Amino acid sequence: MATATLDSMLAGLAQDRATGSLKIGRAGTIFLTRGRVSYAECTGTPGVEELLTASGRISVGAVRKARQTATGESGPQSGGDLLVDAGVLTRGELEFCVLGATLDASYFLLGPALAAAADAGGARPAPKPRFRDGERHWLGTHWFFDVPGLFQECRRRKAQLDRAWPSSELDTRPVIPVRRIPGRHVVLTALQWEVLLGADTTATPAELAHRLGRPAYSTLLAVRELGAAGLLATGADHADQATPARPALPKRAERSGPRAELRPGPGADPAQPYLPQVSADPTDVKLLIRLRDALEALQ
Repeated sequence: MATATLDSMLAGLAQDRATGSLKIGRAGTIFLTRGRVSYAECTGTPGVEELLTASGRISVGAVRKARQTATGESGPQSGGDLLVDAGVLTRGELEFCVLGATLDASYFLLGPALAAAADAGGARPAPKPRFRDGERHWLGTHWFFDVPGLFQECRRRKAQLDRAWPSSELDTRPVIPVRRIPGRHVVLTALQWEVLLGADTTATPAELAHRLGRPAYSTLLAVRELGAAGLLATGADHADQATPARPALPKRAERSGPRAELRPGPGADPAQPYLPQVSADPTDVKLLIRLRDALEALQ
């Protein structure tokens, strides 16, 4: 009997209008309410709690208290409703965070399943999903996603990443900015600026997303855009800049002959210090200006 894949199992749960949680190994969990995805969490992406606390909108203590209260009560009020009723955030802010966190986690949970479906021959075995009927997330239900639409959004995001930089070499490597930009100036988005400031040559895009409190997909897209602009080390340069070699000091050349000296020409006063002649020809001046401009352009 063939093992049910993640996409086929989700489609079946949607058709059955199931309510519960679908645990995908250690990668994360997808929550469904009457056959539609209401929330998703992934170990590689920041959740609603991290996004809210990293932005300074609410404190870690307020989130912990709402979670403990929601999981400890048997009443219908969810943790999200408790946060809204307490006035720490609005209903719209909660829905927007749930929307972003769910789309973010879904891409990294469903993306491998879509890739496996496209290349079944070379796909690695995925963990078997396990469904727990009736289990809900402590935040409650604040947004819905149809399963086919969620898969379509994952494909759209994958295409967007490929348009920015058609290679996954930067997805799991430490983010290493180049030491010199390829030009005289660059234009960055706010997130690209945060990524460059947060990059310490050891953190991967996923780790940077957790540190910055930003969605993992948006951070990964910013990394690919920076790589396409030549602002990140890629390929062979990545290993060179990850462990920069200390430049060796030049060795002093041994003198085997007499030392050359500047001497005045015939007819010159030997008592006066000898200096090389300088030409005031306009041609020489223009040449020097062109050389200066060229050197400045290379810096």
